[in-house]
Amino acid sequence: MDPSSTNNSVNGFYNFLTRGIDDLERVFLSNNFMSIQFLQRALSHLRSFHSQLTLLVQKLHLPLGEKWLDEYMDESTKLWEACHVLKAGISGMENYYAAGLNITSSIDGHRHINPQLSRQVKRAISGCHREAIGLEEENRALAETRIQALCLRFDERVSLESKLNGFYGFRGVLYAMRNVSSLLLMILLCGLVHCSPDSSFIRGAASGYEGCVIFGSAFMVSMSRLQQRVAAEIERNEGTRPGILMFEFRRSKVAMDELRAELEISEDDDVRERVENMKRSFGVLRGGCENIVGQLDDFLDEIVEGRKRIKEFCSHR
Repeated sequence: MDPSSTNNSVNGFYNFLTRGIDDLERVFLSNNFMSIQFLQRALSHLRSFHSQLTLLVQKLHLPLGEKWLDEYMDESTKLWEACHVLKAGISGMENYYAAGLNITSSIDGHRHINPQLSRQVKRAISGCHREAIGLEEENRALAETRIQALCLRFDERVSLESKLNGFYGFRGVLYAMRNVSSLLLMILLCGLVHCSPDSSFIRGAASGYEGCVIFGSAFMVSMSRLQQRVAAEIERNEGTRPGILMFEFRRSKVAMDELRAELEISEDDDVRERVENMKRSFGVLRGGCENIVGQLDDFLDEIVEGRKRIKEFCSHR
């Protein structure tokens, strides 16, 4: 393959990563901390990075039977397994938001909120809070088993730049993709499944990537900046409290507490306002979760199709 064409393809991939990470940083800064919009965009970029990686393999005409294929398959396997963990974590939220929406529906069915209905609603709110606690406990167990097994980490040192130039520069591309996908998966797992104070995400932010920028890739600078911003916000917003960090999930619990407090002191009109607020909060949560589950299903199909395409590409050369 023509060396200039190879360089253009590899550099184009690095530039694509940089633009995506920079866009994600803008979304992070312009929305609430760990908002559903930010998490959706993180997943969308992860999908597009994987798609571009698969296309790049076909452009580079890599040598058959070499280690690059094993490394590509290892990376796609990690993505596959991580997507199943994400889906398991967020799918468990369905019972929670269904319980919350049932509460608002039960109030909508009454013209007036009498003491008996008020007591029923408060009991239902307590039950919904128990759903949330159970969900976070299940996700904590999921994190301790399946997430740790994924070995998500940042490769902070590479011994020689020449190693990154192996396979027409594809080894450097895989190095970049491992780091980018680890960053985005850690963000998604913290937002949707579980984040703990000793997370490697937070630990890794302290060192940054200064030692990694040895082959002139601006994307490492962008990654370092995004990781440090997110880690700082995790510590500032949540401190040492573990759990699901998605803003809409945390906001829905606040909306429930506001309704319960209003039931203690207010008239119908004030309570109705809190009911509408809770309905909106849980509706946004449901819509966001359903969108992410749909994206994960599509991504899983894309990973399978990408592996199939690469195998066919290799067998027909």
